[in-house]
Amino acid sequence: MESEDLLAHISEVHTNQIWLDKEKVEGRYIYLFFKRIIDIMGSIFGLTLTLPLMIYVAYQIRKEEPKSPIIFSQTRVGKNGKTFKMYKFRSMCLGAEEQLEELLDQNEIEGAMFKIKEDPRVTNIGKVIRARSIDELPQLWNVLKGDMSLIGPRPPLEREVAEYTSYDLQRLYVKPGCSGLWQVSGRNDVSFHSMIDLDLQYITNQGLYNDFKIILKTILIVIKPNGAY
Repeated sequence: MESEDLLAHISEVHTNQIWLDKEKVEGRYIYLFFKRIIDIMGSIFGLTLTLPLMIYVAYQIRKEEPKSPIIFSQTRVGKNGKTFKMYKFRSMCLGAEEQLEELLDQNEIEGAMFKIKEDPRVTNIGKVIRARSIDELPQLWNVLKGDMSLIGPRPPLEREVAEYTSYDLQRLYVKPGCSGLWQVSGRNDVSFHSMIDLDLQYITNQGLYNDFKIILKTILIVIKPNGAY
Protein backbone atom coordinates (compact mmCIF):
# COMPACT_ATOMS: atom_id res chain seq x y z
CA MET A 1 0.00 0.00 0.00
CA GLU A 2 1.42 3.43 -0.97
CA SER A 3 2.12 6.08 1.69
CA GLU A 4 -0.54 8.38 0.24
CA ASP A 5 -3.11 5.62 0.48
CA LEU A 6 -2.22 4.97 4.11
CA LEU A 7 -2.78 8.58 5.10
CA ALA A 8 -5.85 8.95 2.91
CA HIS A 9 -7.59 6.09 4.68
CA ILE A 10 -10.46 7.40 6.80
CA SER A 11 -12.89 5.34 8.86
CA GLU A 12 -15.21 6.28 11.71
CA VAL A 13 -14.31 9.43 13.64
CA HIS A 14 -13.68 9.53 17.39
CA THR A 15 -15.80 12.33 18.82
CA ASN A 16 -14.39 12.99 22.30
CA GLN A 17 -10.65 12.75 21.86
CA ILE A 18 -7.59 14.91 21.09
CA TRP A 19 -7.38 16.49 17.66
CA LEU A 20 -3.98 17.85 16.67
CA ASP A 21 -2.92 20.77 14.49
CA LYS A 22 -0.52 19.06 12.06
CA GLU A 23 1.14 22.32 11.01
CA LYS A 24 1.78 23.26 14.63
CA VAL A 25 3.25 19.82 15.35
CA GLU A 26 5.61 20.04 12.38
CA GLY A 27 6.46 23.69 13.09
CA ARG A 28 8.38 23.04 16.32
CA TYR A 29 11.66 23.60 14.46
CA ILE A 30 13.95 24.32 17.43
CA TYR A 31 12.68 21.30 19.36
CA LEU A 32 12.94 19.03 16.31
CA PHE A 33 16.50 20.24 15.60
CA PHE A 34 17.73 19.42 19.11
CA LYS A 35 15.71 16.19 19.17
CA ARG A 36 17.58 15.05 16.06
CA ILE A 37 20.94 15.95 17.61
CA ILE A 38 20.03 13.94 20.70
CA ASP A 39 18.87 11.04 18.51
CA ILE A 40 22.20 10.93 16.67
CA MET A 41 24.31 11.19 19.82
CA GLY A 42 22.08 8.81 21.77
CA SER A 43 21.99 6.13 19.06
CA ILE A 44 25.79 6.20 18.61
CA PHE A 45 26.30 6.00 22.37
CA GLY A 46 23.70 3.25 22.72
CA LEU A 47 25.12 1.13 19.90
CA THR A 48 28.63 1.46 21.34
CA LEU A 49 27.60 0.76 24.94
CA THR A 50 25.44 -2.28 24.15
CA LEU A 51 27.73 -3.84 21.54
CA PRO A 52 28.97 -6.63 23.89
CA LEU A 53 25.38 -7.44 24.87
CA MET A 54 24.26 -7.48 21.23
CA ILE A 55 27.11 -9.84 20.32
CA TYR A 56 26.03 -12.18 23.14
CA VAL A 57 22.37 -12.06 22.06
CA ALA A 58 23.37 -12.75 18.45
CA TYR A 59 25.34 -15.78 19.62
CA GLN A 60 22.38 -17.12 21.64
CA ILE A 61 19.96 -16.66 18.73
CA ARG A 62 22.27 -18.52 16.35
CA LYS A 63 22.92 -21.20 18.98
CA GLU A 64 19.20 -21.93 19.43
CA GLU A 65 18.46 -22.04 15.70
CA PRO A 66 21.80 -22.40 13.84
CA LYS A 67 20.46 -21.62 10.36
CA SER A 68 18.28 -18.69 11.34
CA PRO A 69 18.98 -15.01 10.62
CA ILE A 70 19.97 -12.98 13.69
CA ILE A 71 18.30 -9.74 12.62
CA PHE A 72 14.64 -9.56 11.66
CA SER A 73 13.62 -6.72 9.36
CA GLN A 74 10.03 -5.70 8.79
CA THR A 75 8.29 -2.93 6.86
CA ARG A 76 6.83 -0.36 9.24
CA VAL A 77 5.00 2.93 8.74
CA GLY A 78 6.73 6.11 9.85
CA LYS A 79 6.08 9.84 9.83
CA ASN A 80 3.42 10.94 7.33
CA GLY A 81 2.90 7.36 6.19
CA LYS A 82 6.41 6.84 4.83
CA THR A 83 7.40 3.19 5.05
CA PHE A 84 10.82 1.94 6.14
CA LYS A 85 12.58 -1.27 7.17
CA MET A 86 12.74 -1.61 10.95
CA TYR A 87 15.33 -3.89 12.53
CA LYS A 88 15.03 -6.09 15.60
CA PHE A 89 16.77 -9.13 17.02
CA ARG A 90 14.81 -12.14 15.81
CA SER A 91 12.76 -13.43 18.73
CA MET A 92 10.47 -15.81 16.81
CA CYS A 93 11.01 -19.12 15.06
CA LEU A 94 11.54 -19.38 11.33
CA GLY A 95 8.27 -19.09 9.41
CA ALA A 96 6.59 -17.01 12.14
CA GLU A 97 4.95 -14.65 9.64
CA GLU A 98 3.38 -17.56 7.77
CA GLN A 99 1.86 -18.83 11.05
CA LEU A 100 0.25 -15.48 11.91
CA GLU A 101 -3.03 -16.14 10.05
CA GLU A 102 -3.65 -19.18 12.24
CA LEU A 103 -3.26 -17.10 15.41
CA LEU A 104 -5.26 -13.95 14.56
CA ASP A 105 -8.39 -15.21 16.32
CA GLN A 106 -6.36 -15.41 19.57
CA ASN A 107 -5.46 -11.71 19.58
CA GLU A 108 -5.58 -10.33 23.15
CA ILE A 109 -5.47 -6.62 22.24
CA GLU A 110 -8.54 -4.84 20.91
CA GLY A 111 -7.98 -2.69 17.84
CA ALA A 112 -5.47 -2.57 15.00
CA MET A 113 -2.67 -4.47 16.72
CA PHE A 114 -1.84 -8.14 17.36
CA LYS A 115 -0.45 -9.54 20.62
CA ILE A 116 -0.91 -12.78 22.54
CA LYS A 117 0.87 -13.46 25.81
CA GLU A 118 1.77 -17.09 25.13
CA ASP A 119 2.76 -16.75 21.48
CA PRO A 120 3.97 -20.24 20.41
CA ARG A 121 6.23 -18.66 17.78
CA VAL A 122 8.53 -17.01 20.31
CA THR A 123 11.83 -18.81 20.92
CA ASN A 124 13.42 -19.39 24.33
CA ILE A 125 15.98 -16.62 23.90
CA GLY A 126 13.17 -14.55 22.34
CA LYS A 127 11.18 -14.66 25.60
CA VAL A 128 14.19 -13.35 27.52
CA ILE A 129 15.09 -10.48 25.21
CA ARG A 130 11.45 -9.46 24.72
CA ALA A 131 10.81 -9.28 28.47
CA ARG A 132 13.53 -6.63 28.81
CA SER A 133 13.06 -5.08 25.35
CA ILE A 134 16.59 -6.11 24.36
CA ASP A 135 15.21 -7.28 21.00
CA GLU A 136 14.63 -3.58 20.20
CA LEU A 137 18.33 -2.61 20.36
CA PRO A 138 18.94 -2.83 16.57
CA GLN A 139 16.37 -0.05 16.18
CA LEU A 140 19.13 2.31 17.30
CA TRP A 141 20.40 1.93 13.73
CA ASN A 142 16.99 3.13 12.49
CA VAL A 143 17.36 6.13 14.79
CA LEU A 144 20.83 6.92 13.44
CA LYS A 145 19.51 6.66 9.87
CA GLY A 146 16.64 9.02 10.68
CA ASP A 147 13.75 6.58 10.18
CA MET A 148 12.93 6.69 13.88
CA SER A 149 13.56 8.72 16.99
CA LEU A 150 14.63 7.56 20.45
CA ILE A 151 11.22 8.66 21.75
CA GLY A 152 7.96 8.57 19.81
CA PRO A 153 4.90 6.41 19.03
CA ARG A 154 5.35 2.72 18.31
CA PRO A 155 5.96 2.18 14.54
CA PRO A 156 2.90 0.33 13.19
CA LEU A 157 2.62 -2.32 10.49
CA GLU A 158 0.99 -1.49 7.15
CA ARG A 159 -1.89 -3.88 7.85
CA GLU A 160 -2.51 -2.10 11.17
CA VAL A 161 -2.55 1.36 9.56
CA ALA A 162 -5.02 0.05 6.97
CA GLU A 163 -7.49 -0.30 9.87
CA TYR A 164 -6.82 3.12 11.39
CA THR A 165 -9.53 5.72 11.79
CA SER A 166 -8.82 9.34 10.91
CA TYR A 167 -8.26 9.89 14.64
CA ASP A 168 -5.69 7.08 14.87
CA LEU A 169 -3.78 8.43 11.86
CA GLN A 170 -2.72 11.47 13.87
CA ARG A 171 -0.03 9.39 15.57
CA LEU A 172 1.78 9.41 12.20
CA TYR A 173 2.38 13.17 12.43
CA VAL A 174 5.74 12.48 14.10
CA LYS A 175 8.57 9.98 13.75
CA PRO A 176 8.00 6.67 15.52
CA GLY A 177 10.24 5.90 18.47
CA CYS A 178 12.18 3.06 20.09
CA SER A 179 10.35 3.96 23.27
CA GLY A 180 7.52 6.28 24.15
CA LEU A 181 4.75 7.14 26.58
CA TRP A 182 2.85 3.94 25.72
CA GLN A 183 5.93 1.77 26.20
CA VAL A 184 6.58 3.14 29.70
CA SER A 185 2.89 3.08 30.71
CA GLY A 186 2.24 -0.64 30.77
CA ARG A 187 2.89 -1.46 27.11
CA ASN A 188 1.03 -4.68 26.24
CA ASP A 189 -1.22 -4.28 29.30
CA VAL A 190 -2.57 -1.06 27.73
CA SER A 191 -5.38 -1.32 25.16
CA PHE A 192 -4.94 -0.16 21.56
CA HIS A 193 -7.24 2.83 22.02
CA SER A 194 -5.43 3.83 25.21
CA MET A 195 -2.16 3.57 23.30
CA ILE A 196 -3.49 6.00 20.69
CA ASP A 197 -4.54 8.45 23.43
CA LEU A 198 -1.12 8.18 25.08
CA ASP A 199 0.61 8.81 21.75
CA LEU A 200 -1.48 11.89 21.06
CA GLN A 201 -0.94 13.10 24.61
CA TYR A 202 2.81 12.75 24.03
CA ILE A 203 2.66 14.64 20.72
CA THR A 204 0.61 17.42 22.34
CA ASN A 205 3.18 17.83 25.12
CA GLN A 206 6.34 17.15 23.13
CA GLY A 207 9.48 18.69 24.60
CA LEU A 208 13.03 17.75 25.51
CA TYR A 209 12.15 17.56 29.21
CA ASN A 210 9.39 15.01 28.59
CA ASP A 211 11.64 13.05 26.22
CA PHE A 212 14.35 12.79 28.88
CA LYS A 213 11.78 11.63 31.45
CA ILE A 214 10.66 8.84 29.11
CA ILE A 215 14.28 7.86 28.41
CA LEU A 216 14.93 7.50 32.15
CA LYS A 217 11.74 5.46 32.62
CA THR A 218 12.77 3.25 29.68
CA ILE A 219 16.12 2.48 31.35
CA LEU A 220 14.30 1.52 34.55
CA ILE A 221 11.95 -0.77 32.60
CA VAL A 222 14.90 -2.59 31.03
CA ILE A 223 15.98 -3.33 34.61
CA LYS A 224 12.44 -4.10 35.81
CA PRO A 225 10.12 -5.17 32.93
CA ASN A 226 6.59 -3.71 32.75
CA GLY A 227 4.52 -6.07 30.63
CA ALA A 228 6.48 -6.61 27.40
CA TYR A 229 5.97 -9.96 25.67
